[in-house]
Amino acid sequence: MPDPASLTATPALAITTGEPAGIGPDITIGALLQLAGNGHGAGSGNGGSLRFHVLGDARLLMARAEALGVAHAWQRRLAEGHVVVEDIALGVACEPGHLDARNGRYVLALLDAAIDGLRDGRYAAMITAPVQKSTINDAGVPFTGHTEYLAEQAGVPRVVMMLAGPQPAHDNAMLRVALATTHLPLRAVPDALTVPMLIDTLRIVDHDLRRHFGIARPRILVTGLNPHAGESGHMGREEIDVIVPALQLAADADIDARGPYPADTLFQPRHLRDADCVLAMYHDQGLAPLKYGTFGHGVNVTLGLPFIRTSVDHGTALDLAGSGRAEHGSMIEAIRCAINMAGHASGRHGNGASAGSGRH
Repeated sequence: MPDPASLTATPALAITTGEPAGIGPDITIGALLQLAGNGHGAGSGNGGSLRFHVLGDARLLMARAEALGVAHAWQRRLAEGHVVVEDIALGVACEPGHLDARNGRYVLALLDAAIDGLRDGRYAAMITAPVQKSTINDAGVPFTGHTEYLAEQAGVPRVVMMLAGPQPAHDNAMLRVALATTHLPLRAVPDALTVPMLIDTLRIVDHDLRRHFGIARPRILVTGLNPHAGESGHMGREEIDVIVPALQLAADADIDARGPYPADTLFQPRHLRDADCVLAMYHDQGLAPLKYGTFGHGVNVTLGLPFIRTSVDHGTALDLAGSGRAEHGSMIEAIRCAINMAGHASGRHGNGASAGSGRH
């Protein structure tokens, strides 16, 4: 990967528009138009003007802009030159809300184009709109999710999914939650948790919070797996046999990771006030409280990749595609977070708060 410091003074961010039948095109258009209206059209942060490269079918994007009643505004945005559509053709014509497996490989082509641009230094970061896993699998390509696909394409053995977002009910305090395991059946989680896996996860979280978020010494709170964090072994031994030994190794590696804490009481402002991230043991344990507090304004960040990737905190919402009712707040936060992460990685810092910046 190119050194982020070598990127041009006008960095480009790639936005993949995701499942064409979903709201990915809608929220991409809406977010870029709103950012322009808020005075961020040229991306004032990160050391110079920003360029957004939208990866998707140009005709689809224009048709969706027309359906949303913003075609003229979208055309003006393109004419300004700060938004460029990288035209990648659909497999077949697409109607909002109607999945077609023949477009499954098109969705992967968007991701591959973004990865290629990151590898050769054309893009400083990638932001992804949601995909429909079933469509890609129905196209004959085994696919478990964005995170896993990007890790495979980047050739890294482990990545970490982290979601972040402001909590309006608590003075917009920032909440970040990383996951030790992601898309696994619940019965498979205990076997997936090992000491080497947890220490690798903690190393990635610690490293990327330092590098991409500018946190000098991240403080990570770690949940237990079992109710009440196992109650000294009476409700399970994973805390004693796996989590505590991993935390001891983390301390030896100068990683400030504390726990294990009962997950049902950890997600309170008084516990999280001085924390930079929570590491949860499985998907719903961490994401249910986070999405309750931040949904629609959260950001999904993949840690451990050799490039920056952020995404929205929601799915394809097929029933909202083309209707004008899809909210694009999470896409705006994903863009802002990518700008700030690229700024920290290169020594330039983006302007304004984002779902990823600073200690809450």
